[in-house]
Amino acid sequence: MPPLLLAVASGFGTGLSLIVVIGAQNAFVLRQGIRRESVPLVVTICAASDAILIALGVAGVGSLVRARPTALTVVGIVGGLFLICYGLLAARRLFRPAALTTVGTAVSGRRAALTCLTMTWLNPNVYLDTVLLLGSVAATHGSLRWEFGLGAALASLCWFVAIGFGARLLTGFFSRPSSWRLLDGLVAATMLTVGGTLLATA
Repeated sequence: MPPLLLAVASGFGTGLSLIVVIGAQNAFVLRQGIRRESVPLVVTICAASDAILIALGVAGVGSLVRARPTALTVVGIVGGLFLICYGLLAARRLFRPAALTTVGTAVSGRRAALTCLTMTWLNPNVYLDTVLLLGSVAATHGSLRWEFGLGAALASLCWFVAIGFGARLLTGFFSRPSSWRLLDGLVAATMLTVGGTLLATA
């Protein structure tokens, strides 16, 4: 395999290994995809945000972030509080689940966008994974570091497209209130756990 393609493939694999986890952002995208609410907007925001962060890491911004640990602490506190609040809202839905009866009904695109942006940019783990970790690995590829970054950005795009638009295949399963109770329970547990972890480590 040519070095250029090898760097792209390495970036794709590394990026995919970091993003394919049950986290706050992925849980939100999955829920939006199942309800078919503002999916293109949410997928675009997530993929574009990751691409920007990956580019910053490849460009060497990670070294600057390490020099300002206080910034990550502030982001951790704010992000942790936000995730805990969102988790409590998901927990509240456990007691009044609703079946998916009208797939065409959509929430405000602005609300979905703001929630998505908050979950992405106020999560310190995003900076640690994309800016610091991926940036460090990209540096080992020397002149091909940008090709590595391209592969990582492509992995992010493919993943969000898959869970955002592929989630509609689960519509039948989520036509039952009990299924929504299961999803909201997972979302609540994820948000509260991640939020609590962020506050504890901030």
